[in-house]
Amino acid sequence: MLTGEEKFVRSGHVRLWTERFGRPGDPTVLLVMGTSTPGIGWPDELVEALVTSGRQVIRFDHRDTGRSDSVEFTTHPYALADLAADTAAVLDSHGVPAAHVVGTSLGAAIGQWLAVHQPARVRTLTAMASSPMGNNPGPAWARALAGQPAATDELPPPTARFLHHVMASATTPRTTVRQRMDADVQTWRVLNGDVLPFDEPAARRFVEDCYTRAHDVTAAANHDLAGRRWADDRRASLSRITAATLVLHGSEDPLFPPAHGAALAAQIPAARLEIVPGMGHHPFFSSGLTERIADSIIRHTT
Repeated sequence: MLTGEEKFVRSGHVRLWTERFGRPGDPTVLLVMGTSTPGIGWPDELVEALVTSGRQVIRFDHRDTGRSDSVEFTTHPYALADLAADTAAVLDSHGVPAAHVVGTSLGAAIGQWLAVHQPARVRTLTAMASSPMGNNPGPAWARALAGQPAATDELPPPTARFLHHVMASATTPRTTVRQRMDADVQTWRVLNGDVLPFDEPAARRFVEDCYTRAHDVTAAANHDLAGRRWADDRRASLSRITAATLVLHGSEDPLFPPAHGAALAAQIPAARLEIVPGMGHHPFFSSGLTERIADSIIRHTT
């Protein structure tokens, strides 16, 4: 059975939950989850595969998720740079000067930020299901929701099915915990894409675990607010990244269609783009993808 060392660490006024696996002398893989998702979004099977390959692994709960502190966003607003500072604080508290940073979605944007602004912390970068951190998707979303065609100079908006889900979700009843969990499972279903089977029981167990762990489940919505805060640090050129970079992207990603992954790889010197057939935005509720992702990370971090 996989067991890790749990530890709470400090990042400024925020306390973060972390979990560390493997031997301290082995190279460190730091797993950085996406928007509104705690560290257990990285499944035990992936962690175990990485540890077995001779790596130590750290995963953690972002602020406003899981067992980490919740923040009052109106009085203590934060942005991508603050989430990157949290990530660096996790490494500091575990005595790790540099790690193989593996991020998905928002976590991949955090990885980009660190690779640009704190390159000594990033041995290699794996960016999964992401977009260039300087890309503001708001205008593309607005045009798509208004039924207007995309502009020629912008990356494509989410799929029509995903946008329909967002609109429908806004009117979905969430007066009970069960209704909120059902809505979350449906979101994971849509993010899975339409090609590979969706493991609904696994997704439901994960959602239930998230609700059990969280101090305040509603606080995770602050990540969306943080994502809308833009500053010059997000617009820094990705050509400054010197870490060997792997861009993993699903062919069926409904949130960031494959053009986003291609654009990210094109902006990072010598980055390698790997399109995973059938994969949506979150790969861990489709059979076989966890092993595929683990193999890619192991090859890239060797």
